[in-house]
Amino acid sequence: MMTKKIGFLSFGFWQPEHSVVKTAKQSYEESVQLAVEAEKLGVDGAWFRVHHFADQIGTPYPLMAAIAAKTSKIEIGTGLVDMRYENPFMMAENVMSTDILAQSRIQMGVGRGSPEQVKDGWRYWGYDYTEEEMKDIARARGLKFLDLLKGERFAEPNPQPMFPQGPGLRRLEPFSPTMQQRVWWGAGSQATAIWAAEHGMNLMSSTLVNYETNEPFHVQQANQLRAFKDAWKKAGHDFEPRTLVTRSIMPIVNDLDRQLFAENSQPQDAVGYLAYHQNPTIFGKMYVDEPDKLIDELKEDTAIQEADTVLITVPSTLGVDYNAHILKVIMEDVAPGLGWK
Repeated sequence: MMTKKIGFLSFGFWQPEHSVVKTAKQSYEESVQLAVEAEKLGVDGAWFRVHHFADQIGTPYPLMAAIAAKTSKIEIGTGLVDMRYENPFMMAENVMSTDILAQSRIQMGVGRGSPEQVKDGWRYWGYDYTEEEMKDIARARGLKFLDLLKGERFAEPNPQPMFPQGPGLRRLEPFSPTMQQRVWWGAGSQATAIWAAEHGMNLMSSTLVNYETNEPFHVQQANQLRAFKDAWKKAGHDFEPRTLVTRSIMPIVNDLDRQLFAENSQPQDAVGYLAYHQNPTIFGKMYVDEPDKLIDELKEDTAIQEADTVLITVPSTLGVDYNAHILKVIMEDVAPGLGWK
């Protein structure tokens, strides 16, 4: 048996038509409900994608706090927060406040982000930078965010403060002592994975990576994870890192599953281009089949074997009951067959 954390990743979509989830209110409420049901099933993590200007989950902190209030064990994560939009000081304060409410269960995935619904959306947040400039700025903000979570004191105290305080520089409050060990960087390349390791961030790798060799997606991704682990050892950090991959896994156990997914899957890896990428990316295939066949396929996925955490993307527009059904089949029929515990 191998220890493997299993979580779900939801985009939290809502759509007035062709969706069980029709409004923002329903999406947020059902996101909390799904986390509650997932915890009952033994799922380890409830993770949410963050996009702006879209009909889906936006700022994650209220949702994470609401889930924390209704659950007691499940990890609550982001996959990922786009640092092009973030003020690292406000973000650190929001994250640590939420983590205290969640009793140290927050897993904070951050990164440069993906193409958004509007052009240069961060400009509306007050950041007047080009996309090319944002590449380096997003990384710098990620490092500043991580540094603030370490609790180092940096702010010059007011000689006449409103409230009594001890001598010396001030840090952000409230302070969550272990939050800095639960920051993840979303990496699309080996070079970025190594950079994340050098700076002491866990590694999250999605269903796409840069197309750096002619090997299958899972092999390229596994190489990325191994490069990260090697770089971590060389860096000599004082805690063990975690590595995460995301997969689209749809078990077919009834007629509705077959109707929804058997003919609407992506059975092979696909190579394409993201809006701001000059180089191609490779998208991992969907795993759609009966549980015993899924087990055989997933055993051959080298990146899954290399990672300690697997996130299952869920079709949030199909509602809580259907997504809980998917997770139940994975936890009861698929995971045991893979030797996961």
